[in-house]
Amino acid sequence: MVLMKEFRVVMPLTLEEYQIAQMYMVMKMQQENTAGTEGVEVLENRPFEDDEFGKGQYTLKLYRLQSKAPLWLTTFAPADALVMQEEAWNSYPRCKSVIQCPYFTKFRLTIETIHKADNGQSENVHGLSKNELAAREVEVLDIASTASDYWSYIIGRNNIDFSTFQSARTGRGPLLEGWQNSCDPVMTAYKLVTIDAPYWGFGSRLEQALMAGERALFLESHRNSFAWIDEWFGLTVEVMRELEQQSDTSLNEKFGRQCLVES
Repeated sequence: MVLMKEFRVVMPLTLEEYQIAQMYMVMKMQQENTAGTEGVEVLENRPFEDDEFGKGQYTLKLYRLQSKAPLWLTTFAPADALVMQEEAWNSYPRCKSVIQCPYFTKFRLTIETIHKADNGQSENVHGLSKNELAAREVEVLDIASTASDYWSYIIGRNNIDFSTFQSARTGRGPLLEGWQNSCDPVMTAYKLVTIDAPYWGFGSRLEQALMAGERALFLESHRNSFAWIDEWFGLTVEVMRELEQQSDTSLNEKFGRQCLVES
């Protein structure tokens, strides 16, 4: 069974600001979660151009996530089963990531993202067919929510209360109930996740676990993007590319590796 779910994450940012926020968040979270034998290894980070996306930035990364594996998975899979390879094509405001696992060779997780300057009310931004729309589930994620679950504990969660938070540099916040319908600026990341793990006996369970993990990751990463607004606000894409190169080098030094990085 293939799982398909569209997560809609509304943000109190402009489209231009979100691009910077996303780049900063990814860089900082990778640094915070890379230590010892676990974390992120950047194999490639370079510009690309093709017929599907046009121009953008291509990255190839390895995610070593052994300690985050569900206990039931570790009972029959080795430690390297949670080493994931991610290819990503970032042609903002459109992005696509494909995640595969060398151990589970039939497994494939695809994330297709479209960013729009709205509050999450657009339908079928991904141009799905009738059959795909019938299979798709939609969930709107509220970055101001205080609810937590097993996967938010595994992913990690900042303790900022957005009902009292206010940015010193922009004055944005707090995010009170119904903020998505009244804030200005506003934009939404429409993230379509498709997971296929065609393995008898545990494939469906793996798909469900990974979908829950993606949900928690989307929520935490977007919470951080807004929580860190006073750190990234005013930066440019060019500055962020330079910081990315420095961060990629630092990450790979932790694994004793080098990566192909082009500006």
